[in-house]
Amino acid sequence: MPPSPPDAPLDLRPESPEFRRDPYPMLARLRAEDPVHWSPRLKGWVLTRYDDVRAALLDARLSSDRLRPFFAALAGEEAARIAHLARYLSLWMVFRDPPDHTRLRRLAGRVFSLAAMSAMRPAVEALVERLLDRLDGRREIDFVADFAGPLPALVVMAMLGVPEEELARVKRLSDELALFIGSARTEGGKYARAERAAAEMADFFAALIAERRRAPGADLLSALVRLEHEGDRLGEDELLATCILLLFAGHETTTNLLANGLAALLRFPGEMAKLRAQPALAPRAVEELLRYDGPSIAQVRVVAVAHELRGRRLAAGERVFLMLNAANRDPEVYDEPDRLRLERGGPAHLAFGFGPHLCLGFPLARLEAQVAIPAVLRRWREIALAVPEEAIEWHDSLVFRGMTRLPLAVAPA
Repeated sequence: MPPSPPDAPLDLRPESPEFRRDPYPMLARLRAEDPVHWSPRLKGWVLTRYDDVRAALLDARLSSDRLRPFFAALAGEEAARIAHLARYLSLWMVFRDPPDHTRLRRLAGRVFSLAAMSAMRPAVEALVERLLDRLDGRREIDFVADFAGPLPALVVMAMLGVPEEELARVKRLSDELALFIGSARTEGGKYARAERAAAEMADFFAALIAERRRAPGADLLSALVRLEHEGDRLGEDELLATCILLLFAGHETTTNLLANGLAALLRFPGEMAKLRAQPALAPRAVEELLRYDGPSIAQVRVVAVAHELRGRRLAAGERVFLMLNAANRDPEVYDEPDRLRLERGGPAHLAFGFGPHLCLGFPLARLEAQVAIPAVLRRWREIALAVPEEAIEWHDSLVFRGMTRLPLAVAPA
């Protein structure tokens, strides 16, 4: 997207192809000219500076409980049409405030723990090699459909003990659920499609849970079913909601991390060559890829307590878009923020959020990227876009930042 003329009014159009392809010029203007911006199109505030976004992620005056008021405001007939969405998504910890969020996260965290995620490394390595083996002999691939999409889904399915042959179904349901959570309002029929997906996913997990109660296994789903901590346990709807969340959130953003990360390396071939020559650089490289073009462009909050920020009055009930990717390119925080530097230091990025709502599965996402991206560079000596960069289609979303397809031309090492 070319820079706007200096006198052009700020007009944030997140649905436009130009913004979807490259939001950073507009985000830079907002950050410089109006960092606490009221967007008539979004009917909400847009925060773009690192310090403001980081502080907002910690601010108890901003609420994550934005779905329950939305569902409660629907007319009876309309509410009935999305009853399963309301029933289960309202129980997702990401849409709850303390003390409900604290309780749900504490319980889920006892199963979906750092130790459990770290123990997945051998399985991740095996899945990476298996998916790459399937692509042997191919000279053109769709990196999203052939690798970045299935890998995270298979990893979280393996953790939960979901049969691998359900991959296509899991991807279909997750994609349809994403229509409600992250897509533009203009997406046709998205509520009906997401409602059917939520109902089918709940039935799917209800059957698996009943099976685990009869015959527990060593998977995390069995652990969630057995989970009890200090006399507390997940209720039946909470258990179903948590399973849906772990499956959905466990792979949607990681797919974007892998695809956005490889696309960024293609844009900076010197950095790609550096990582290819120094695979041990992977942990630092992944952090820089997350900063440069992270998988979640924004998190959304609702003003619970009216307050002022940089002279603007944020009224109770108004939505606030915390632009993570804008914060991660703040020149007040990062030198030359629009350049990819795999050995960059500096403050921690906000790609996974910050504070109480820091992404529960971020260690697993990091692990997958640290294993997968070097493996891709080892497998293929040459990697190039198979279409012009401007022809790549990006998701129409102000929550998720990712491509629908990433066509590549590859040559084996």
